[in-house]
Amino acid sequence: MAQPSSDPTLPHVTSSEPVTDDTSWREVVQLLRRSAQLAARRGMASDRFMEEAWAACLDARPGLREELEDKELRAQLKKLRRRGLVGRA
Repeated sequence: MAQPSSDPTLPHVTSSEPVTDDTSWREVVQLLRRSAQLAARRGMASDRFMEEAWAACLDARPGLREELEDKELRAQLKKLRRRGLVGRA
């Protein structure tokens, strides 16, 4: 479940339900843009902002990090099998 924000300028988030309407999605995009603008005004490196944004995304979705790691592992195994370096069980 998403953590409620202590920042009064941000909306109070209590659900991890997917955003389905355009208004909610626009609000998410606006918040992301404001965050990027704040980071740029403070002279923070773009790559650091992107790393932190990605980490926040993964933290907000329990299990996503593991799911992505599993997909990467499967892709690597598939490549190794095609090259004949790993057998099939």
